Formats: sequence, C-alpha cells, structure tokens
Amino acid sequence: MTFPREGYDLLYSQTEEELRSAVRALLADRCPPSAVLAGAESGRPHDPGLWHTLAAEIGTAGLLVPEKFGGQGAGHREAAVVLEELGRAVAPVPYLTSAVLAAEILLGCDPAGSAPTAALLRELASGRQVCVPAVPLTLAPGAPLPAAVRDTGGGRLTGTVTSVADAVAADVLLVLADTGLYAVPAAAVSLTPLVPLDLTRPLATVTLDGAAGTRLADPATARAAVAGALLSGAGLLAGEQLGLAEWCLTQTVAHVRGRHQFNRPVGSFQALKHRLARLWLDVASARAAARAAADALATGAPDAPLTVAVAQAHCSGVAVRAAEECVQLHGGIGMTWEHPAHLYLKRAKADSLALGTSGHHRALVADFAELPAP
Repeated sequence: MTFPREGYDLLYSQTEEELRSAVRALLADRCPPSAVLAGAESGRPHDPGLWHTLAAEIGTAGLLVPEKFGGQGAGHREAAVVLEELGRAVAPVPYLTSAVLAAEILLGCDPAGSAPTAALLRELASGRQVCVPAVPLTLAPGAPLPAAVRDTGGGRLTGTVTSVADAVAADVLLVLADTGLYAVPAAAVSLTPLVPLDLTRPLATVTLDGAAGTRLADPATARAAVAGALLSGAGLLAGEQLGLAEWCLTQTVAHVRGRHQFNRPVGSFQALKHRLARLWLDVASARAAARAAADALATGAPDAPLTVAVAQAHCSGVAVRAAEECVQLHGGIGMTWEHPAHLYLKRAKADSLALGTSGHHRALVADFAELPAP
C-alpha cells in the first residue's frame, strides 16, 4: 500500500454544485424536519414519492451506473454530493443501500452486463426498483464476509441475515450465499423489523426458507464484488457524515446567536466560542477527508483503501461530536422530541457503526501504513 498521492481534487465542480442545489431544493420542499419526525413517529419513515423524485426525476439513483445500463455514468464524487445533502436532511431514503452498495455489487459481479444483471441495473438506475444487499449494515471493508445463507439446490436459499438496512423498502435483495450471489424478490423472504437507534434507516432480519433466487455471480466473484462495494460505501458514507455535521454546526451557531442570557447572546460567551471554533475546525478537516475519499474512489486510485479508512476514522467521530454539541448547546429544547437534533444524533451514532467502526478503520490505517499496534 502506497501513502496518499499528491493532487487530490477536493473542490466541487460546477456540475456537482448544480446537483447539490437540485437535491437541496427538493429536500427543503419535501423533506423538512417536521416530515422526517412525523415519518419516524408513524413507524413508516420511507417516503416513496420523495424517493421517486430523487431517484428517477433527478436521476440520482443511476449516478454510479454506466449509461449503457440506463444510468447517468457519473461517479463517486457526484454520489458523495448527494449523500452530503441527504445527511444534512437526515433523509429517510434508501440511497446508500440501493444506489451505492447494490449498484457497486452488481457492477462488480458483471461489468459487461449479462441479461439478468443488466436488467436489474436498469431497474435500479431508473428508480423503478429498490435493490438492497442482504448483508448486515455493520459489515466493514476488510472484515470476513458472512456465510449465513446456503443454497439447498436449484437456487433455493436458506438462512438468516440480521441488521439489513432498508430491507423493508426493497423490491429485490442481493443475497450472498455459499454458491454465489443471488437476486431474490423481497416478497419471497420473511422480514422481521428491528428497533433501530436511527428511526430514519430501518433495520430488519431477513429469513430465507427455500426462497428462489436468480444467480448473478460465482462465489469468488460475488465476494470480491461485495468487498469492493463495502469499500465504496464506507468512503461515501463519510460524505453523509460530513453533511450531518455541517447541519449541526450551522444550526447550533444560529441558535447561540439568537439565544440571550444576561442581556447578551450566549454565543458571545468565550467558552462557547471555543467549543464552536474547535467544532468548525473538525468539520473543515472532515470535509477534506471525505472529499479525498470520494476523489480516490472516482479515480480508482491505488491508495483508495487507505484514504477511505482515514475518512471513516475521522468523519465518524466528527459527526457524533457535532450532533452532541447541537443537542447540548440548544439547551432544554435540544432534548425534546419536537426538535430535530435527536434525529441527527441518532443518525450520527448509527453511522458510527455502519460499514465499520472508527476503531476498525484506524486498525486498517495502521495495517496499510505498516504501523503495528502497541
């Protein structure tokens, strides 16, 4: 593993800024905090109408999918911008699982696009179907892949996978079995919803009892594709964590400017100034780390695994700290259900476990840099 190269492009292009503006305008109109809170309270966080507009009309579901399969033929930098805005709104949509992880797995299994894979990619890119990998959300890059599902013969799959994110919104599940990767209709499996910390990204246990699937790849190819998708997902998750942290910082600064005690804005107190200054520095460095990861993935850089590990090791903690400061510095209102701060804290905490903890990624950094643990 080589150390990070020089010349990362951390700036946003005009196209990326235009994409950000479109996604932010949509979320401001269709996904305000009140709507997210109402969905979380009802137990049905996913908004199919919002997903259709985001995925199909704006075209974000196909950013990572080549044009020959009906996608936009863009790349990881553009997908990272979308995730930044989704993190800023804690939007309850299956973008990370479907448009990133599932798309990467399908492309990794069959880049040329055989008939079943190509058809599934077109459905995914068009937003007509939500495709979700049946792997635990906590599964990390570099970790051993589970072997919980087996083929009992003829593509009939049996086994149980727990903590599958967005399975309740899926039309198709990508199941890693002992004989390869299979596309399984969600209607053919049993879903047991779990009680997640983050109510905007529901989890479920997927139980297969002889469910019929379409084989997409052999075992070796399937495992390599899943491993590659986990790497991309972890790198782009840093973008979501960045957007979340930026919202928390912006809202906290606005609150302490308007909140008065002793006839002065509380933001003028030196202790709070120092806390927010440190948080601003953390967010600025998280932006650099997240953008470097997205750029490394987009360019296929040889040091992408190291860059992704650095981004996750840093951005995970920054998002949690930003959300904690948001709750604390909002005072009593920050502890209420009606204020959205708790949504951001829960998403930050859940993201800190998704696709590998910061400790796991620090260990990867040490391995890549050949720095043995003490």
